[in-house]
Amino acid sequence: MKQTMKKIAAGAALAFGALATGAFAAEPIKIGSVLSVTGPAAFLGDPELKTLQMYVDDINKKGGVIGRPLQLVHYDDGSDANKANGFAKRLIDDDKVDIIVGGTTTGSTMSMVPLVEKAGVPFISLAGAVVIIEPVKKFVFKTPHTDRMAAEKVFEDMKKRGISKVALLSETSGFGQSGKKETEGVAAKYGITLVASETYGPKDTDMSPQLTKIKGTPGVQAVFIFGLGQGPAIATKNYKQLGIALPLYHAHGVGSEEFIKLAGPAAEGVRLPAAALLVADKLPANDPQKKVAVDYTKAFNDKWKTDVSTFGGHAYDGLMIAVDAIKRANSTDKAKVRDAIEATKGYIGTGGIVNMSATDHMGLDLSAFRMLEIKNGDWTLVQ
Repeated sequence: MKQTMKKIAAGAALAFGALATGAFAAEPIKIGSVLSVTGPAAFLGDPELKTLQMYVDDINKKGGVIGRPLQLVHYDDGSDANKANGFAKRLIDDDKVDIIVGGTTTGSTMSMVPLVEKAGVPFISLAGAVVIIEPVKKFVFKTPHTDRMAAEKVFEDMKKRGISKVALLSETSGFGQSGKKETEGVAAKYGITLVASETYGPKDTDMSPQLTKIKGTPGVQAVFIFGLGQGPAIATKNYKQLGIALPLYHAHGVGSEEFIKLAGPAAEGVRLPAAALLVADKLPANDPQKKVAVDYTKAFNDKWKTDVSTFGGHAYDGLMIAVDAIKRANSTDKAKVRDAIEATKGYIGTGGIVNMSATDHMGLDLSAFRMLEIKNGDWTLVQ
């Protein structure tokens, strides 16, 4: 037994030595990440981590980036913004990462922003709120569509259906609060009047009281729920239980098969704006995003034996934008990488076609969103 263990140890040492003297003799490029893999936002953070792990491994098998391997340094904030702040500090001060991809949530992201800005570390967030990139922060970027864009896409669809009086139910999280503010801010632009506005907490398990108030509001023609995680699924089930027959819309914080599973039959007919990734197989053959979306979907399904979500797609885009920037900078110099990210043009990702600039650290327009409807337990494109 001892001899066997010695042979295993010797083999491991030889393998490590070969690696050290081979193509990866150079120092690794450290990709830092703080994600919400557990807690209320877990169904966002879990596919994000899986995606980063999968593609870091894949890139390393293909020779790394600028002749160096990638090393993922990850911490789980448990959906707690205070923990995210502490982990960001650790990534910067102790781990000496070259770039950070993720925060999962707006709260976690915003707790990290002052640290990365002070340290001058490029940071690509995977969270939704517009406050992350407006006003522009020198080292902060993001991949998902904003909450303002979600509200605009929803109101655009409502307008087509002749809906003008809407009730809003929003979560009290950072994402939900920002979503509420942005929804209120763009409503008039689309001829929408918010005739009711209710809120719920991220850990609430029953939204029936708020929905009962909305049901009794005179003139309401549709309901718009702005939240993420399990809350929106609970609210959707409550909506059905209360017999509310009005059109129901959600924001992009529910862009996952997990939402359909949690909400069950109550999700039927729900509309929401989402990335093309959720309907990859239904995209026209000439859609520029089809290949990226289909390839990512197949790779994720094959590796993890589970359905894709837009959240994993955000992580894919964040990592690929980072890698592309490092290649173009031919360096991990943080200022050069930051400049290269800002100069990203024509990147075709799972979330859309990205064209960043000094005044736009996301690079997506409203056309990057697709309006979807859940039919027979599946995502369909609204024509």
